[in-house]
Amino acid sequence: MDKIRFEDFNFSEEIQRGIKEMGFEEMSPIQSQAIPVLLDGRDVIGQAQTGTGKTASFGIPILEMTDPSDKSLQALVLCPTRELSIQVAEEISNLGKFKKGIKVLPVYGGQPIDRQLRALRTGIQIVIGTPGRVIDHIKRKTIKTDNIKMMVLDEADEMFDMGFRDDIELVMNTLPEDRQTIFFSATMEKEIMNFASRFQKDPEYIKVVHKELTVPRVEQAYFELKQHMKTEILSRLIDIYNPKLTIVFCNTKKKVDELTSELLGRGYFADGLHGDLKQSQRDAVMNKFRHGTIEVLVATDVAARGLDVDDIDLVINYDMPQDEEYYVHRIGRTARAGREGRAFSFVSGRDIYKLKDIQKYTKTKVERKDLPTLKDIEDRYTSTLLNKIRAEIEKGELSKHVNMVDSLLQEDFTSLDIAAAILKLYMDEKRLEGHEELDMVDFGKKIKGRDIKEVKEGAGKSKGRSSKGMTRLHVNIGSRKGVSPRHILSALMQETNMNKNQVGDIDVYDKFTFVEVDKKFADVVLDNLNNQRIKGVKVKVEKANPKKR
Repeated sequence: MDKIRFEDFNFSEEIQRGIKEMGFEEMSPIQSQAIPVLLDGRDVIGQAQTGTGKTASFGIPILEMTDPSDKSLQALVLCPTRELSIQVAEEISNLGKFKKGIKVLPVYGGQPIDRQLRALRTGIQIVIGTPGRVIDHIKRKTIKTDNIKMMVLDEADEMFDMGFRDDIELVMNTLPEDRQTIFFSATMEKEIMNFASRFQKDPEYIKVVHKELTVPRVEQAYFELKQHMKTEILSRLIDIYNPKLTIVFCNTKKKVDELTSELLGRGYFADGLHGDLKQSQRDAVMNKFRHGTIEVLVATDVAARGLDVDDIDLVINYDMPQDEEYYVHRIGRTARAGREGRAFSFVSGRDIYKLKDIQKYTKTKVERKDLPTLKDIEDRYTSTLLNKIRAEIEKGELSKHVNMVDSLLQEDFTSLDIAAAILKLYMDEKRLEGHEELDMVDFGKKIKGRDIKEVKEGAGKSKGRSSKGMTRLHVNIGSRKGVSPRHILSALMQETNMNKNQVGDIDVYDKFTFVEVDKKFADVVLDNLNNQRIKGVKVKVEKANPKKR
């Protein structure tokens, strides 16, 4: 069955803008079934679990119904907890942010009532609250229910379990007869159905139940962090685990674009995928991802549907998914074809409640991990390097290199000095190349003929590839603007579709950079990279004299 998109509905322009700003593209099953009925003015009993998108199911019709010029209370939503009241109020506020004159207020116990009283006096049209605090306001006459057009009971089964039945009935009895009444509940027990029948008129019964889904065998973990830390922690995880391919999920198209730009600015080979891209653009991005031209794909759930790539080692939930089923679909992108995979989730603020719902739904424990530090990156890098050195020693194919080391020993350098200097040079070269693989035997060839003092100082800014068949180019940006060889390489690959093997030495100086490219691509680079931005600076590229060797 084809999915229904929000843009296919005839919502007001202001509400469509709010929906688009939040990044919603396709309706969930409860939204596609409930919204048309509610817009038609009928009562609804909706059976749907948390995380199915039901807030928008009643939030959008409430916003469409509310008259901004009327400052009286027009819609009331009852929720079982303070947390859910705040969450629902935030989502409705965001959906209606472009409909000027609409005021939404959460009211709940535990917050000073004076603050709520002041807000209510300004003219609130939509109130979301817990039963006890709403009754308190009704008794104080600070919430007047005589003009309410829509009443929503959210998570009715939870409220009945918590003993709110009598409070709900008290609230319902204050409402005008001519109103629309909506009940949402994960279960529809006889008590709830009997209760609903007393307050609704010929309701439409809508039932949406989660599909049974198998959770793939993936290492799952989450990191608790502040919102502003997400990109830095994402970068550290990529550097530590060094995955072949990574997919990062965001909830909105806007965040996909922002994060893609941030990752490119940090020198990662990244691109974005979302619903605003044309099919030809999507295909181009996916081809680059499949062939490894880009290593990090930032995507929305809708854009990533049908993603068929087997080599994804790491999935990151940069934003926690709104729907538990989306979580299962996301983490299933890794560990395919019998491979191992990891799925990490970023949990910020009230995301912890979403995570609890996900664990309950998937019947899976998601482990909490400490935030990775810069020392963790260094330790992982060092461990990997030492394992490679051990492997090369065990191969025993080192006769040429033994001779090179022996010639240095004749110059009164100690074996420890030589080993440390070679390691330093190797690690410096690796950092310049952004953790790119470099075979130890190939590295031995690099130091041949170079003075040990230069080796000990770790000299040289270039990537050190062969200059045969290369054209040298001058780029008018350097280290003073925060540019490293990694940024230059990333720009080349993004703008020209070149691969790493077609790029030679990259020498970064204070105010400019020299880069060698395969001569067949020189004109392509000049055409495509000129006037593009690297680290936010518009660059000029021109041919330079060959490098003296």
